[in-house]
Amino acid sequence: MYYIVETDKTFEQAATDLESAVKRHAFGVLHVHDLGNALRSKGIAFGEECKVFEVCNPVQASKVLSTDMRLNMALPCRISVFTEKGKTKIGLIRPADMISALSQDAGLVQVAKEVEATTIQMVDEAK
Repeated sequence: MYYIVETDKTFEQAATDLESAVKRHAFGVLHVHDLGNALRSKGIAFGEECKVFEVCNPVQASKVLSTDMRLNMALPCRISVFTEKGKTKIGLIRPADMISALSQDAGLVQVAKEVEATTIQMVDEAK
């Protein structure tokens, strides 16, 4: 269900490299949620770092939404750069697993598999 890799890069370098990889693969970064800073700004003692990148390929998203509008709740894809016990990691929930849990439409599962292959490439390139 998850695809997570560990990198020797710093948290910030991995985040920068992920953003570049996303753009190289014709996806856009819609938003970046800095969960670590958000928690700390609310007075929570949170020692890890975590940025969640919301990424989207408009062609693939339109295929999904034109088939089943309810799946808007599963979009956009999210790729996270985070630290855990001193290690920097990059990961995602596999789109094919998520869509398969939400729809039995073979065409949608195929789109999700294509998106998954590309997002995994992005993660591997950022590693």
